[in-house]
Amino acid sequence: MIALAVAGVSLVVWVALIVAHHGFWLARERDTVDLPAAPGDWPEVVAVVPARNEGDVIARSLGSLVAQDYPGRLRVILVDDGSDDGTGEIARRAVGGQVDVVQGLPLAPGWTGKLWAVAQGVEQAGTTCRYLWLTDADIVHAPDTLRALVARAEAGKLTLVSLMAKLRCDSLAERLLIPAFVFFFQMLYPFGQVNRGKGPGAAAGGCMLVRRDALAAAGGIAAIRGALIDDCALGAKLREQGPVWLGLTERSLSIRPYPDFASVAAMISRSAYAQLRYSPWLLAGTLAGMAVVYGAPPVLALGGTGSARIAAAVAWVLMAVSFQPMLAFYRRSPLWGVFLPVIAAFYAGCTLLSAWQFARGRGGAWKGRAQAAVAQ
Repeated sequence: MIALAVAGVSLVVWVALIVAHHGFWLARERDTVDLPAAPGDWPEVVAVVPARNEGDVIARSLGSLVAQDYPGRLRVILVDDGSDDGTGEIARRAVGGQVDVVQGLPLAPGWTGKLWAVAQGVEQAGTTCRYLWLTDADIVHAPDTLRALVARAEAGKLTLVSLMAKLRCDSLAERLLIPAFVFFFQMLYPFGQVNRGKGPGAAAGGCMLVRRDALAAAGGIAAIRGALIDDCALGAKLREQGPVWLGLTERSLSIRPYPDFASVAAMISRSAYAQLRYSPWLLAGTLAGMAVVYGAPPVLALGGTGSARIAAAVAWVLMAVSFQPMLAFYRRSPLWGVFLPVIAAFYAGCTLLSAWQFARGRGGAWKGRAQAAVAQ
């Protein structure tokens, strides 16, 4: 009876996720869909790039910004956040006078490092621009990216347009784990729900076009200064000021490599416990839920009997089917869908690792900084 109950719960959950969770799994919110016509005028935009020890990628990233085919005025500001690998000097050599390179101030109390750098860039941008383009130092953009962002923002009178940059998917670890990263993100923040204004605001930090006056009305970057998951915190703040839009893209690509499983685990564990608001009770509930929803179907389908086995097998099939659109987006084999329970187990382990790091005072570690205690 217990096996049947567990299998039944898992099956009901997967049916509900597929049928009644805003079509999160369909991956249909794309920047190429329903792209509006060009606006009557192209407003001024200032791109702000926070960078800490990004010497290996910064030239390519900034090069893609200065190469934007944008009819309006575009300024680019790089804030060098205490790098010790020559990031600022590499940027100066690569793009010369086309980018304003600002040496960041020492980290202020109560701020996470990235947001402190972004805030300084926003201040440097001034008040004449209509939009701020907040983009990471490891993202390369196609030449028409800014055109598309501004066209959508202007047509929809949006406070925020954000693109989920397409992550690298080359190494074995990336092929196995990266599509699931976006899949799980969409499960937490269904893009369709976000874009219809019916759920929590959300954004993807690699590429965010922000209306400057809306950001000021929301309290500026200071309003989220301690947030570890800063993109979704900013999306929620800007949702209070007006509509936002979030979608998948192939225009913006992440060039940060994750060559092995340890590097992917570090990326996940940096913020996983923050997503649970540093609560041991939410951690326990999440792990138990993942065991039922992801772990039970293959275990009972392979080792169960009778109705429990059938229900578990159907749940496993639904799980694999829901993963197919994201696998197709990343051009991965459909067979990876069968291994989603294994992938989910890895993510569960990373969540435990995140909580352990937090308990040791190393939560949110990034580029030599532990920030989760600040974010709490």
